[in-house]
Amino acid sequence: MPVTIEDQLALQDLTTRYAQHLSRHEVGDLVDLFVPDAIYHAFNTDYSMAEFPALLDSAPRGQLIVNPPLVDVVDDDGTGSQHYIFIDQRTHDMRLAWYDDIYRRTPQGWRFVRRTTTFLRRHGGVDHGKEHDPVRGTGQG
Repeated sequence: MPVTIEDQLALQDLTTRYAQHLSRHEVGDLVDLFVPDAIYHAFNTDYSMAEFPALLDSAPRGQLIVNPPLVDVVDDDGTGSQHYIFIDQRTHDMRLAWYDDIYRRTPQGWRFVRRTTTFLRRHGGVDHGKEHDPVRGTGQG
């Protein structure tokens, strides 16, 4: 069954709000876009919503520019993929990447259940980030 226009627009709104709140460092608004037991995956590590604000505080500030997500929906569950460019505010260095998402329809609207980042590397490969943990201080920093 094809995705309805309403669901497509609602999921586009969700992912656009994520980009806007991240770029403006509106952490509480970002957390509100996830279900309470959601996971954000980066640096080969799963972060709970309790840990997500600390992860955001450890990241550089900058501008997140996204394309509309490609989504699939079945009833109240969905998946999606969205490419993005992150531009560091201080250096203007760019990161090219994409998100793979799992969504759930809630009484408050669509929310992220899981958001995973995959980075495109200059050498032609892709990965989920350098193996370090900016929140817990573990790994290879």
